[in-house]
Amino acid sequence: MNLLERELHYPHGDLLPEPGGSFEVLPGVRWLRMALPFALDHINLWLLRDEIDGVEGWTVVDCCVAHDASRAQWEQIFERELQGLPILRVIVTHMHPDHIGLADWLCQRWNAPLWISSTDYHVARVLTTSGDTLAGGDAAADFFVSHGMNDPAALDVIRGRTGYYAELVPAVPESYVRMLDGDMVRIGGRDWRCISGYGHAPEHIALYCEELHALLGGDMMLPRISTNVSVHAGEPDADPLKLFLDSIVRFNELPADTLGLPSHGKPFTGIHQRVRQLQDHHRDRLAELLEACTARPLSAAESMPILFKRELDVHQTTFAMGETVAHLHMLRFKGLLQRRRGEDGVWRFGASA
Repeated sequence: MNLLERELHYPHGDLLPEPGGSFEVLPGVRWLRMALPFALDHINLWLLRDEIDGVEGWTVVDCCVAHDASRAQWEQIFERELQGLPILRVIVTHMHPDHIGLADWLCQRWNAPLWISSTDYHVARVLTTSGDTLAGGDAAADFFVSHGMNDPAALDVIRGRTGYYAELVPAVPESYVRMLDGDMVRIGGRDWRCISGYGHAPEHIALYCEELHALLGGDMMLPRISTNVSVHAGEPDADPLKLFLDSIVRFNELPADTLGLPSHGKPFTGIHQRVRQLQDHHRDRLAELLEACTARPLSAAESMPILFKRELDVHQTTFAMGETVAHLHMLRFKGLLQRRRGEDGVWRFGASA
């Protein structure tokens, strides 16, 4: 446990749900944990006891990627953990594959509706049918080239990843129920308030229950790792880091003893401390980038090692490049750096005049 983690409290210690199983973290709230085929090797999913239109059952929060191993784990959950009751509703916090990948499969299996923000629903539909412009294809590769990536092998991999999203999210349901900031979702006799967040996904929805003092934080409030905040080819002049930092401030309005139920990591208390940690983390990274770019103009590829000091594979590099651009853009939009495109077509960020 690192120093920052020691400022947080993990009420269940090192206890984790067994594969294909769950355990109750709060009355009517069960924790599932499924494996992911990435460096980030797991996702937390949640079963909430529910009743809709007089029918008892469960609401599922997030789904995992469309993967045979994930489906097999869900089959175990159906058999062991549902107490003979159906899944009544599928809530998805946002459109990233580990959250929405099996939503269509679950919704069809149980004839259950999908609940999600409108923005993330429509982005997911586009990416399942029109090709992945976020993590692969010519547009993504050209975007990374414009920010200084010049490794031919890595660029070939990125250009070839045109169906990456659809492999993990083969379909999304034909219809959905829209969740909006401030909406109250009644689950199992308790109200859960929707809290929108931006920067990590187009319109991420977290859910807070005042009665339980619990936050289903999705990827907006993670206890151990810093949420990825990236600029991508589809919105090349975005300022997502500002959106993210503005969003997480809202969690300071929640009670100090709120139990965070994150998508990755373990349930924790200390959300106010975690907001401060994330603010400090990004402030320090911004300061390091500003110092380096003030000394001489740098591209995102040149400055990426300032933020990411470990060795990265191609998949991780795409996230790291996007996040580096996000930090450079925040400095640029604050007027602390200016951007110029060189004769080689690469954007470099240097001291403002």
